[in-house]
Amino acid sequence: MKPVVSIGNQDFSSIREQNTFYVDKTSFIREWWENRDVVTLITRPRRFGKTLNMSMTEHFFSNRFAGRGDLFEGLSIWEDERYRALQGTYPVIFLSFANIRGSDYSDMRRRICQLLAGIYTRNLFLEKEHVLNGEDLRFFHSVRTNMDDATATMALHQLSCYLEQYYGKRVLILLDEYDTPLQEAYTGGYWDDLVPFIRSLFNSTFKTNPHMERGILTGITRVGKESIFSDLNNLEVVTTTSRKYADSFGFTEDEVAAALAQFGLTEQMDQVRAWYDGFHFGSRRDIYNPWSITKYLDSEKFGNYWANTSANSLAGNLIREGSPDIKIAMEDLLDGKQIMTPVDEEIIFDQLTEQENAVFSLLLAAGYLKVDEEPKEVDGDYALSLTNHEVHNLFRRMIRDWFAKPDAHYHDFIRALLADDIDYMNRFMNQMTASVFSYFDTGKHPSTAQEPERFYHGFVLGLIADSGLDYLVTSNRESGFGRYDVVLEPKQPSGQAYILEFKIHDPGSGQTLNDTADAALAQIREKHYDAALLARGIPQERIRHYGFAFEGKKVLIKTVHFF
Repeated sequence: MKPVVSIGNQDFSSIREQNTFYVDKTSFIREWWENRDVVTLITRPRRFGKTLNMSMTEHFFSNRFAGRGDLFEGLSIWEDERYRALQGTYPVIFLSFANIRGSDYSDMRRRICQLLAGIYTRNLFLEKEHVLNGEDLRFFHSVRTNMDDATATMALHQLSCYLEQYYGKRVLILLDEYDTPLQEAYTGGYWDDLVPFIRSLFNSTFKTNPHMERGILTGITRVGKESIFSDLNNLEVVTTTSRKYADSFGFTEDEVAAALAQFGLTEQMDQVRAWYDGFHFGSRRDIYNPWSITKYLDSEKFGNYWANTSANSLAGNLIREGSPDIKIAMEDLLDGKQIMTPVDEEIIFDQLTEQENAVFSLLLAAGYLKVDEEPKEVDGDYALSLTNHEVHNLFRRMIRDWFAKPDAHYHDFIRALLADDIDYMNRFMNQMTASVFSYFDTGKHPSTAQEPERFYHGFVLGLIADSGLDYLVTSNRESGFGRYDVVLEPKQPSGQAYILEFKIHDPGSGQTLNDTADAALAQIREKHYDAALLARGIPQERIRHYGFAFEGKKVLIKTVHFF
């Protein structure tokens, strides 16, 4: 009989007591304990079992679960007598920032303080056990939602002290999803306000804390050291390219195969691999997304489960607001190609809108990209591609959603283009620019001169995301004596090809918008942008030229073709 899948259950004891589906990851406990690192930061994409592994670690070490060895019977850690003796022997502070979100700094700070005050409430027994002297009691009672910064940032440090006094043993501190407030602060515009508070909290908790035995932090990103970890010289950072704990988060192919056999789905292995494989951690290149696997096992239907679990706003905004080069890279990725880029796994949020490789480093850390090939020399470029079919679907849908904003339907423009209906194309483009023009220029340093560049590359992404389009869409590629803006090459031998050139109209030039559109058409001809299409056997009479002239949110399109 196949086991029950408890969807979304991240509590280790609940899963084990109810005997629901579970993949044994207790080897993580052994590996972490034997590495003897004082503070370990582990980054993995969302929904990769970080919270469940932290719950598992808490249940193993915490004296709150002393005598609960039954939870680990039949698992790999319980085969070793040395570890049986460790179970339930340490005071543990376990907290999660996963749900700590705020609209501004004040709201975020209040929520963090609420979390800290709640931890103190759960340890009220310390007040009654005569562990605390007068000064300690005053501090204990001052840990409230409205406490000052000095109290809040020292709260976990002091609680560690009180627990060590009571149990005679230093504490283990587990912080899950440490970077959620930081990502919220970046997207919400209050990064500079939150960082000093978080830096002080982490320093007192993990660096200047003699009452801590060891600590673990988990998150999606490795936030830049100078931002919040500048004082933590004792930090061991384990990213997706590190060899440590490579198979502790996510399912290996052997684990997926065993699970499919349990559920009588072995014959679906190839499709499961195409949809959900592709994650590379350290030297392991066979890691599967566990959330999607468990959802598939439960429903026995393929779907975009991981992509739908939470907002992808940060990734989407960085692509939408990014430079034309970022959009061109996305075109290649959606077309199944690799991109070559440097990777810095230390994410510096302040640089995300200024350094393209920082964007791709974030997308790699978040699981949207995978490493196909590491650089052969120091500081070389990585070969990256989209992780799997599910991620491919995510980005196509995300881009289509951007173009759901105009009043006209996006695919109507394609029909008008194919029908050579220049009047409708002009009406549509002017409606669309009025609705979404600024949507593609909302970055940290917008530029009027760059707006058309951002817009038309977003426009190209929209074309590519239309999976029903029977064309190969490319942009900014070399042909003839220059680089064209957009080419639609037919996949069918008898199809029509289209070259689109975009130009910005300068009102002070003395020329009209019509003149600028003519100049765009002239550039296609003079630069011989037809060359690549002609070389692929498409005759001149089946190539149409379109010149786009932009002035603010006004657009004029003109066309010429040869037949």
